[in-house]
Amino acid sequence: MFQFFNLLPMLSAEQNVVLPLKLAGEQIDRGWVDEVIGKVGLGDRREHRPAELSGGQQQRVAIGRALITRPSILFADEPTGNLDSKAGREILELLRSCVVDYWQTILTVTHEPRVSTVADRILILADGLIVRELDHVSSGEVRSAIDALER
Repeated sequence: MFQFFNLLPMLSAEQNVVLPLKLAGEQIDRGWVDEVIGKVGLGDRREHRPAELSGGQQQRVAIGRALITRPSILFADEPTGNLDSKAGREILELLRSCVVDYWQTILTVTHEPRVSTVADRILILADGLIVRELDHVSSGEVRSAIDALER
């Protein structure tokens, strides 16, 4: 998943979600498509094109596109970077639910301490090296750990 959603504007939300399967020539399991579309909360928007969706809904399409191939690891680059705080919280809750419901590992790269509050493990990097590891902490604690590096 990318910070910029990279959706194809001529395709509907559902068509964008199933695109990886089509490109790979894989069979489309309609039950799984319905589950993923429901999981990301787009059941009533599946026929809408990206321009007809909010930023949060576009990110949900991108998450659906990432989930449709049933990956064991999902990589997310600044998944809330282009979203307002409410939409960002909803996306974080959705990602967390994927960990719980689908036993997925989600690796997120972010500069936003609030994103780390849903993480089981937080690695803080500086100059390409892991300089600190935190478990289950608040965004304030993450911010403090980052601030301490800058001193």
